[in-house]
Amino acid sequence: MFLKRIFIYSSLLFFLVSPLYGQRIMTVKVGKGKATVTHLDGWANVFPEGKETGRKLAVNDSLSPGDYVITGPASKLEIVLSDRSILRFADNSRFRIVNADYDEEQGRDVKVNITVGKAWAHVSKKIQGKGNFQLICENAVAGVRGTVYRMNVHDDKSVLIRVYDGTLQVTGKKPVYEIPVTLAPPQKIEGPKPVPGPHKVSLEEWVFIIKSIQQIMVKSDGTPEQPRYFTEQEDRDDWVDWNRYRDRILFSE
Repeated sequence: MFLKRIFIYSSLLFFLVSPLYGQRIMTVKVGKGKATVTHLDGWANVFPEGKETGRKLAVNDSLSPGDYVITGPASKLEIVLSDRSILRFADNSRFRIVNADYDEEQGRDVKVNITVGKAWAHVSKKIQGKGNFQLICENAVAGVRGTVYRMNVHDDKSVLIRVYDGTLQVTGKKPVYEIPVTLAPPQKIEGPKPVPGPHKVSLEEWVFIIKSIQQIMVKSDGTPEQPRYFTEQEDRDDWVDWNRYRDRILFSE
């Protein structure tokens, strides 16, 4: 009976506190063209542009364009932008804030370059259709047309992108290979020799529109697979569950 009362009290406290906590996060002060740290598990270091030494990040710290951020093992980082969009990064992630601009008339210009790691974006709907919101990596650019998606950038430069709400335009460049052809007059047949393999001659741009509950995989050489729907079962893991929990706190009405 005692444990049951504790459980009921804890559940009630969660439902009472969560909306208030979400309101506090979504009203946190964010400087023009900057981002603010709203949640940090573990540790993260920031290296301002042009600086060789970094510093530890803490909740309420500001991030500016050019800042390069590294999250530690077993760490999670959440930042809010001035348009009230949310970005989260998993452990062992590395990314640079390229732009974080927002203007009520012109819209937003947000670009974050991910070197490696996992990112989750919950993009504010209030200025949907105005400006740009892009997560960028070496082999893909995910430009938002919707609201919720994630990007995993692996060590080999391959990429996984999954969309949870809305649509997403994903672009990139894949290599085009050519097999050398040698034309020469007939000659005396000699022993076997190595045959030159195909070599990359150019890059061909590709574009896909990814819909809600769809994913796209991009190989390490930049070649995309066809988009497909993913299942809840294959998508479930601690990282996804944590982001869904955070979204419920911040965006529940």
